[in-house]
Amino acid sequence: MRTLMLALAFVSSLGAPLVAQAPKPGPAPAPAVDAAQPAPQPLPPLDSFTYNPEGRRDPFVSLLAGKTGERRSGHTGPEGQGLAGLGTDEVSVRGVLQSASGYVAMVQGPDNKTYVVRQNDKLFDGVVKAITAQGLVILQDVNDPLSLVKQKEVRKMLHGNEEGK
Repeated sequence: MRTLMLALAFVSSLGAPLVAQAPKPGPAPAPAVDAAQPAPQPLPPLDSFTYNPEGRRDPFVSLLAGKTGERRSGHTGPEGQGLAGLGTDEVSVRGVLQSASGYVAMVQGPDNKTYVVRQNDKLFDGVVKAITAQGLVILQDVNDPLSLVKQKEVRKMLHGNEEGK
């Protein structure tokens, strides 16, 4: 506190004002108009804009993708048609039946088609590990290079509850 008072006394002894004052505003100078420069053109509407990459990569495609044809989330891949082309997130359990060889599940894809699933059937990103009376267990491959876990269990239940371990 005492240091602050000494500093204020020193500044005031120099005769300088404590508060800086802004210069008084004067008339603004008129902007120089160059006759050789044309007037700016209005921008085209957004719906008429097109992007031409000219050999550059698509900025929205992951650099971590393994193959060029590898499917991205929400797109049907060329690798598999039917059940092999569906991801774990895309299927929902519609029914579970008991047969002579065990349980069989009926799953529905995003295209509203129904598929019959048995144990060890392959999906796009996993394998059906087990089918119970309550639903099915899928061993899903984790596609994250930073993850220590390479597979996780996803339980798709008949009554809409989903669990991931």
